[in-house]
Amino acid sequence: MFFYIETLGCKVNQYESAAIAELLRGNGHIEVQKSEPRDVSIVNTCAVTGDASRQSRQTARRLRREFPDAKLVICGCASQIEPDAARELGADLVAGAGDKRGLVGEIERLIDENSLRHAARDTSLREGGLPPSPRGVSAEPTGGAFEPLPSASIAGRTRAMLKIQDGCDNFCSYCVIPYARGRVRSLPVAAIADEAKSLASQGFAEIVLTGIEICSYGRDLDSETLIDAIRAAASAAPTARLRLGSLEPSCVTDEFVTALAAIPNLCDHFHLSLQSGSDGVLKRMRRKYGTAEFFAALKRLRTAYPNCGVTADVIAGFPGETDAEHAETVAFLERCAFSAAHVFPYSKRPGTPAAAMENQLPNAVKKARAAELRAVAAATGAAFAASQVGRVLEVLFEREADGGSVGHSSNYLEVRVLNAGIRGKTLAVSVAKAVIERPLDGTLINT
Repeated sequence: MFFYIETLGCKVNQYESAAIAELLRGNGHIEVQKSEPRDVSIVNTCAVTGDASRQSRQTARRLRREFPDAKLVICGCASQIEPDAARELGADLVAGAGDKRGLVGEIERLIDENSLRHAARDTSLREGGLPPSPRGVSAEPTGGAFEPLPSASIAGRTRAMLKIQDGCDNFCSYCVIPYARGRVRSLPVAAIADEAKSLASQGFAEIVLTGIEICSYGRDLDSETLIDAIRAAASAAPTARLRLGSLEPSCVTDEFVTALAAIPNLCDHFHLSLQSGSDGVLKRMRRKYGTAEFFAALKRLRTAYPNCGVTADVIAGFPGETDAEHAETVAFLERCAFSAAHVFPYSKRPGTPAAAMENQLPNAVKKARAAELRAVAAATGAAFAASQVGRVLEVLFEREADGGSVGHSSNYLEVRVLNAGIRGKTLAVSVAKAVIERPLDGTLINT
């Protein structure tokens, strides 16, 4: 069987797509490129916003149109909460956000001529374990224990992802992910160590610990904590550098940062989940912190890691956001001086409390506010990049381009050198100049 996977959404989705591909390849099937003929097209969908669901549907339609003879499989968060919408796209198989090993078996049965009459199965898990789904959300979440999957050794890359946690218990007012992913489940520390050791032995120079909400790691375990998980991965893979996924400010305590600082191969880059710089908006979002707590977490990290890169996510134009609240977010981004920020206009997610809130803002207002916030993030990112000139950064080179090599520093700046043939190597690089080539997406350092 020839198969192709297209992935939307977060690093967890990327990890799980890589794991599905690994399972299929292990059974003798062949992964093809985007433009190549295939027997099966797989779309791993995202539902974090209404726009993400729309993009997932567009992707499925495009693949059905471009490869009409291929079976269409739709899985992931969007099809978990909206399986009927996935079936209406003409999918031959609809699966949810869990049981990836079971999905692989379903795909193999789908292409068996003797079982083609069973097409359009629905393998979404419906195990409950959460409050009733909000109106408009049609599927119940995945549940049960953490599902071990093969290490996400993405072909052609020098870094790998290690998923240590799934699920979310936060129930933010704009988000359906707890309904798509279910309650918190964690990969035990011993298994994390085994996976990290395996990835390092395969030659990966960087391991990214990822999950839906990794600060909740261990809530379902007897005594294991996120620090235990990080220490286990770092000790098991001492030749690889370790990078963390998104952190909630509430877990970035003095004790947590002190413990991090004692881990020698941990990258000095941290992604803090912000969403808004207005306390009023954060309260309506049902976030579990305010701006004072967030800034205290930021200060702790920068005290322990003076040259660290700190990135964040921000939602512009949340329902009811006033001009004054938007101005508070602008000022807070300037104060935080992130090395980069991902800014998104609020996108209504049907079925969430935020979608039913009054004072939904016009798209033009949301886009204008997002553009203003991106401009602030671009300015602070440029200042951070400029501050690196003259410094020596540890860079893992991941690809070759324009006769040179490109990689990321430990504090997550993109670095380019003229040397070719150093892909996969981690080298100390003296930064000669900063060039802002993509001001809305990140910073590129030229050396």
